[in-house]
Amino acid sequence: MSAFDKDDAGPLKGDPAAAGEPDGNEAKASDAASTAGQEAARGRHADKTAADEGQAASQSSSDSSAKDASSADAQADDKTDADSAKEDGADKGSEGLTPLGQAKKEAADYLEALQRERAEFVNFRNRAKKEQDIFRQHGIVDVLTALLPALDDIDRIKEHGQMDDSFQAVAKKIDKTFEKFGVEKFGEKGEDFDPTKHEAILHKPDPEAKKETVDTVVEAGYRIGDRVIRAARVVVTSPGQ
Repeated sequence: MSAFDKDDAGPLKGDPAAAGEPDGNEAKASDAASTAGQEAARGRHADKTAADEGQAASQSSSDSSAKDASSADAQADDKTDADSAKEDGADKGSEGLTPLGQAKKEAADYLEALQRERAEFVNFRNRAKKEQDIFRQHGIVDVLTALLPALDDIDRIKEHGQMDDSFQAVAKKIDKTFEKFGVEKFGEKGEDFDPTKHEAILHKPDPEAKKETVDTVVEAGYRIGDRVIRAARVVVTSPGQ
């Protein structure tokens, strides 16, 4: 075998290809691939980190919103509780009195009711008294009206002097009795003529008269207070021929 054949028969000693080692281009390619892989890995790591940060920021924002909402709800609940407590306090202030305060309130209510009842009673008593006076006056008027003819006869007997002492005493008692019930007798000779209380049944002209005056009382007049029961019937002297 020749030397050339020997060389062809086996790998050359010291040949990288023969020893299984990569040559320079392959090493560079491998390094480039490794670098690209590392860059891709770093890129993926960076993306993951950014995604995690975004998710964390979103979660933080959501937590902050939830916290704000929870705080607002808590404030609303506190306000509602405060309003409820205030209303309860107002109700307690108006109704939840102490025994002494409740007793004072009841005493004031009873006093007000008593005063109202007393005012109503006073008004009723005044009305009853007024009605009683009216009825009493009507009764007196009825009795006086029924006795007027007898009273006129007594006056005529007095005028003519035909009354003895006993009869005069009876006549005085009758007059005093009517005075006791407020009956006033009026009509005297010589007094001024007043159409509101005198009824002129005859006029007598008198040249010397300066005004109308009562000349003769035919029937006396009677009144109770300002109420005329019967006007006095008189003969009037008038100025003139």
